[in-house]
Amino acid sequence: MSFINDLANYNNQKSLANKFRNKRFHFFESQLIKLDNGKIITILDVGGTESFWVNRGYHEKPNVKITLLNLTKFETHYPNMISVKGNACDLSEYKEDEFDLVFSNSVIEHLYNNENQKLMAQEVQRVGKNHYIQTPYKYFFVEPHYLLPYFQFLPKKAKIFILSKTKLSRGTKISTEEAKDQAEQIVLVSKKRMKQLFPGSKIYKEKFLGMTKSLTAYSVKKSSIS
Repeated sequence: MSFINDLANYNNQKSLANKFRNKRFHFFESQLIKLDNGKIITILDVGGTESFWVNRGYHEKPNVKITLLNLTKFETHYPNMISVKGNACDLSEYKEDEFDLVFSNSVIEHLYNNENQKLMAQEVQRVGKNHYIQTPYKYFFVEPHYLLPYFQFLPKKAKIFILSKTKLSRGTKISTEEAKDQAEQIVLVSKKRMKQLFPGSKIYKEKFLGMTKSLTAYSVKKSSIS
């Protein structure tokens, strides 16, 4: 089980999970370069962390200003990154097209229901001139949060039992209350649903063994040089 956890550990640079993320980020950078017109690029990262960007060298890119939005504010250590408290479903503190790009990695599936996912998608597209929103794919054979095959399709009661009464998920048990919250919180997204949430966007499919592992809805238009 520790081997499986290591494969899914993003803090381990050699882990399989981190290799997947690095590959996705390489694709993201192929899109971000379209916005380089000699001016500062402003990014709103919904649910992001400072370490994610530091690990990819963005603390050394003064031409990119990153706002990290989470339910709680935290300390940042670089002049081009700030942390703010906010709600992914209500970005009313920001005006339309305030950011050059809105970025989000594995957040939209944590919003409890379809309505909240719709609200986040609408807000992302309102405040960002461009967007890049990634999420695990609903029909991938391993549920990525719990590392169990097809766990996402079990009844809620079965999920709670497995998470709170056994160590099948990542070799650990959690409280019944926490298990109930997690069972309600995570709503994985299909390709059809992603297209509904982000009409007009392209869908990047991350593959593993020929199967779709994650989806990214993106729309990035080349900036003009003025």
